[in-house]
Amino acid sequence: MSLAIFDLDNTLLSTDSDHAWGEFLLEQGAVDPVEYRQANERFMADYNAGTLDINAFLAVALKPLADNTPEQLNAWHQQFMASKIEQHILPKAEELIARHRARDDTLLIITATNRFITGPIAERLGIDHLIAVEPEMIDGHYTGKVSGVPSYREGKVTRLQAWLEDREITLEGAWFYSDSHNDIPLLEKVDNPVAVDPDDTLRNVAEQRHWRIMSLRD
Repeated sequence: MSLAIFDLDNTLLSTDSDHAWGEFLLEQGAVDPVEYRQANERFMADYNAGTLDINAFLAVALKPLADNTPEQLNAWHQQFMASKIEQHILPKAEELIARHRARDDTLLIITATNRFITGPIAERLGIDHLIAVEPEMIDGHYTGKVSGVPSYREGKVTRLQAWLEDREITLEGAWFYSDSHNDIPLLEKVDNPVAVDPDDTLRNVAEQRHWRIMSLRD
């Protein structure tokens, strides 16, 4: 039995759920149609380039959570799951999850996307453990701020180490599946790093280091 860790966006999903949520909010008329779209596209480009300012991004990304009631947000998320996420759940990803589950591995998603967006997706995939950006809540309402360390780049390593210590388990024999060069710091920490449909930078690193490369796309 080992730990099987999965990135979410563009790994288990054939989309980026954070970006897709932004597009969904635009369709609902919930955010400024010009300013928010420009920011959404800019931050996506910065992420792909490895230059994302995570705090600047989260200041924009978490604001709609603070601007709307939990009831409205939850209603939107149900629509979001049906219209933006379900079609992007990869059958081969579900098969991969099932193989690790059959081995009695502990399954964990670790993502730089916030828990409001990703919690229901992890539940849909049948994965109980999730490390995600934690939006701060006070008295049942989101504040628009972040609680704790954002799980992005080296922050994923920090958050995972704390998660492991809480459970008194180790990374011995662990797997980590990711598409992004932003996850190289964590890929370097596991015994079984796997580049999944990797970006060009990660593909080059994986080839140089003889990491496994695989595809979950049809």
